[in-house]
Amino acid sequence: MAMNREQTDPPRWADRLLEWFVSSYLLEDVQGDLQEIFYKRVAQVGLRQARREYGWAVLHYLNPFFSKPHYRTGNPAPYPQLASLHPAMIRNYLKIAFRNLSKNRVYSFINIFGLATGMTVSMLIGLWIYDELSYNKQFKNYDRLAKLWQFVKFDVEKSSYDVMPIPLAQELRSKYPDFESVGLSVTRYVVLAAGEKKLMKTGNYVEPDFINMLSLNILSGTRFGSNDVNSILLSESLANAMFGTENPLNKLIKLDNKQSVKVTGVYEDFPANNTFNDVTFLVPWKFFAANDEGGKRDRDQWDSNSYQIYAQLKPGADFGQVSDKIKDIRMKRDDPPGYKPEFFLHPMTKWHLYSDFKDGVNTGGIITFVWLFGSIGVIVLLLACINFMNLSTARSEKRAKEVGIRKAIGSLRSQLIAQFFSESLLMAMLAFSLSLLFLQLTLPYFNQVAEKKMVILWTNPLFWIAGLSFSLLTGLIAGSYPAVYLSSFQPIKVLKGLMRTSRSATVPRRVLVGFQFTVSVTLIIGTIIVFRQIEHAKDRPMGYSRNGLIEIGMNVPELFGHYMTLRTDLINTGAVAGMSESSGTITTQSGGTTDISWKGKKADSKPLVMSNYVTHDYGKTIGWQVKEGRDFSRDFTTDSSSMILNEAAIKLMGFQRPIGKIIRQSGKEYTVVGVVKDMVKENPFAPVNPSFFVVNYRNVNTINLRLAPKLSAHEALAKIEQVFKSYSPDAPFDYKFVDDQYARKFGNEERIGRLAGGFAMLAILISCLGLFGLASFMAEQRTKEIGIRKVLGASVFNVWGLLSKEFVLLILVAFCLAAPISYYVLSDWLQNYQYRTELSWWIFVVAGLGALAVTLLTVSYQAIKAAMLNPVKSLRSE
Repeated sequence: MAMNREQTDPPRWADRLLEWFVSSYLLEDVQGDLQEIFYKRVAQVGLRQARREYGWAVLHYLNPFFSKPHYRTGNPAPYPQLASLHPAMIRNYLKIAFRNLSKNRVYSFINIFGLATGMTVSMLIGLWIYDELSYNKQFKNYDRLAKLWQFVKFDVEKSSYDVMPIPLAQELRSKYPDFESVGLSVTRYVVLAAGEKKLMKTGNYVEPDFINMLSLNILSGTRFGSNDVNSILLSESLANAMFGTENPLNKLIKLDNKQSVKVTGVYEDFPANNTFNDVTFLVPWKFFAANDEGGKRDRDQWDSNSYQIYAQLKPGADFGQVSDKIKDIRMKRDDPPGYKPEFFLHPMTKWHLYSDFKDGVNTGGIITFVWLFGSIGVIVLLLACINFMNLSTARSEKRAKEVGIRKAIGSLRSQLIAQFFSESLLMAMLAFSLSLLFLQLTLPYFNQVAEKKMVILWTNPLFWIAGLSFSLLTGLIAGSYPAVYLSSFQPIKVLKGLMRTSRSATVPRRVLVGFQFTVSVTLIIGTIIVFRQIEHAKDRPMGYSRNGLIEIGMNVPELFGHYMTLRTDLINTGAVAGMSESSGTITTQSGGTTDISWKGKKADSKPLVMSNYVTHDYGKTIGWQVKEGRDFSRDFTTDSSSMILNEAAIKLMGFQRPIGKIIRQSGKEYTVVGVVKDMVKENPFAPVNPSFFVVNYRNVNTINLRLAPKLSAHEALAKIEQVFKSYSPDAPFDYKFVDDQYARKFGNEERIGRLAGGFAMLAILISCLGLFGLASFMAEQRTKEIGIRKVLGASVFNVWGLLSKEFVLLILVAFCLAAPISYYVLSDWLQNYQYRTELSWWIFVVAGLGALAVTLLTVSYQAIKAAMLNPVKSLRSE
């Protein structure tokens, strides 16, 4: 059966590609030559091979970066080859590119500086993302390590906690073969004393398996074993701080001015991007169990959830399947609790990036900001590329004759594309070199804002491969549109002077500028909302006064049991206006209970109510606001069985007249004597938890002091320190201002705000650089028009309006696009906060007016400069 003609012709897709890409005046010759060779090759090598060679030849004509087609060894290439990448041509491309850069210094500076700024932002964000993604990866068995968590259901919603009972560790070790290692741990803030040196540091009491799981790098000495008790491992930095250049091994250290332990080893500090970066020492768990009251009490208590458990699974074990096995350990025992805990394993791979839970479901965490800032980095770099595209295409008429002459003397379009790509790649490489300088200068500030310790990976080959590939890609993206656009000019029209840039030719440029300012306005609105959310929470009624309030941990035994004496001594200094003690700090919640009942409570209801043990003077010291009833007072001997509730607790219990009501908690009855306004102790963006306060002088661990306003803080603290030294001379005086502790709760949001604000400013800067360049070009292009208008009576204001009008319209369009996008994105973000600000209309107006003002300032310089030019010079014939 005879084949029809379509089956013996060259590939249709190749001909269509050739017809689309090659200029019409060259198409007939190029296509004719290729097809003539094709039919000869059909007879020589067969139809299939000839069609394959034809396709490769077409691709070779279209892309100057394609290598020569690969044929079988020994067969000469049948199609004519281009010389676009011949070394002589490359030298020529670079020479012309340098000449163009030198000739147009202003535009070259705008392009290179803009690209360098965009690259710097992208590299900073890239380093930040690398740091976030490499969290905890220093551990040998990173992908098999996990931490025990539990979901606990209180009435409606499941809450998540990473604290466990001590007996659970042995249960996992003995009954579940999927675990290779299980280790208990508890974190403490401890006074360490060695001779005259006394420091307060954070460390962990751990089981030996904990050390093995974390692949601790012992620099000197040995790690402690299962039988060691009075020993300690120091981090390298703490060993240097405690002993300087002396050998720390076998030295004695006293913990909290009580028992002494011997230094058996020194380990390498955990890196900054590590969950345990603040752990400076490790002490055997047996020491904690033998000497700590809580450790002794909770040894066999399944309902005392105060400790961390870390585990390493055996190879091949699945976290999800093991979690299902251990889920109901507590509920299967003979004494199941009412709060129904569900245990599960949270893999180390998710500790940092996926740390948020809501109602028993992992809802993400830092990974959200990784995606957010990664997107911002790409967008900011794209804005810089847009500047390059806009300025290159805007100046197309300046290079039209160059393109026409080149085509007239035989240059192929592919060669012109290679020329324009070489210019963009040269700019990208120059911008990359400049961005490395910017990166070196800005990284310290960026580390400070982001609270990181990142370094430039100069010695890492991947950094250079990524950076150069990044620059190459940037150059290709930035030069793609100008290369295709400029190389498409028809030489006959250009050389006859018939070519004029049509109005439609400026549409892509307007779209790109509109995109730039849409992004900029969106970032401005986002930054304003983030900071307003922070300020909204900071201005939230606290229920107490933070001014002049400090907290001191009761880390040494000399401070216990001397409340009245200590209070009298502090008041007598004149530096203290009030003093009290409490179970936990004012800005954190130390614990809660479901073992609480009242008249009218539903039998199946198990709400969590936060417990606070305080001394009589607590309310007066912190300045809480009594809404009903009275404060605790020594004038009432019954206050040992009295209770004060907050507003949230009253709402939970449904009391209309709460004073005098009886509350039963842990088997003891309390009478409600007062109601205080809600105190914000935990998350400032969330509702306040139901809480109760009872007088208890035994279960306290924090001293609260109100500084006297008549003295400066420095003078007051000096006098307070003398009193504390009289009780415990060896303990360092460690205090914290409540204001500072509360401010730390906004750290994450403030970092986001500062970073977003910085990126917004850079996005606006890059956009304005592009506007400045376009305004300069428009003023230069319309010099004679402006001169004629001025001769005919146009004022400076008229000319300014003429040149500014187009940009103002673009900003208005960008604002109309940015406003709904911002509203949608920010509304969704604010849903993460139950206590949140409103998206007021004036925020969008301010952002729009700000962008408009910046635009007018950018454009006005060139517009007014052109308007002030003497029309005689403008109209002078060259």
